[in-house]
Amino acid sequence: MQIILLEKIANVGNLGDVVKVRDGYARNFLIPHGKAKRATPENLQAIEARRAELEKAAAEKLVTAQAQGEKLEGSTLRIVQKAGVDGRLFGSVTNADIVDALKAQGVEIEKSMVRMPSGPLKHVGEHAVSIVLHTDVVAHVNVNVVGETITA
Repeated sequence: MQIILLEKIANVGNLGDVVKVRDGYARNFLIPHGKAKRATPENLQAIEARRAELEKAAAEKLVTAQAQGEKLEGSTLRIVQKAGVDGRLFGSVTNADIVDALKAQGVEIEKSMVRMPSGPLKHVGEHAVSIVLHTDVVAHVNVNVVGETITA
């Protein structure tokens, strides 16, 4: 399906590009989330008329993401979870737990922005996590998982 991108999308294209993507990706994700429109002659004219406005909005998003990224870069989160004596957690630390810990620090992000390279954290210790704030902005955060031992 031919679509017009309304914002920069990683591995697809930039704002205003006319690209061909799979039908399901366009119908189920890009178009409903307002990231693209069908490539019809009417939509092409409308996008060209609004191009400056869309570029300005995209630049503002990038600037806010960069400011938030500078604030987050290199910071450390401390998360307390129940753990056994060997340092293994009962359960795991997921991206939702990281979002909650950041929310407690006053930073609002979505779960989908948290990238955990080796999956959920299952051991006590220091772990590196990436937060993708924008297609061009990635902040690296250290997550310190502290074990809370259970006594019977």
